[in-house]
Amino acid sequence: MQITETRISLVGRPNSRLRAYASVTFDDVFVVRDIRIIEGKNGLFVAMPSKKMQRDCPKCGFKNSVSNKFCGSCGNALNPIDEQAFSPSQQHRDLAHPIKTEFRDYIQEKVLAEYKKEEEKK
Repeated sequence: MQITETRISLVGRPNSRLRAYASVTFDDVFVVRDIRIIEGKNGLFVAMPSKKMQRDCPKCGFKNSVSNKFCGSCGNALNPIDEQAFSPSQQHRDLAHPIKTEFRDYIQEKVLAEYKKEEEKK
């Protein structure tokens, strides 16, 4: 599987570690959007698209983030969550991700190369 197109959308938010979003097309037939390019402690890295984990309010059924203590719709107190079950790193779940390390490295290398080209255009 080869990356046949990479599109970068720079993000200009001051005081944010998020540098850009990327869309990657594989073999001209499959696209993955909302890949994030983030400035970490050891430099840039690529984060796969993810969604926030949610739970339903028992009173009104509104979907709330697992970290919410009260319903965002009706204000009902939500049952406390098991802090160990949903640590901050587990409050998001990847929607798509490479299974093999070599393929993750390949995606990261290609995306960061395109990001650097886009940065140079600025």
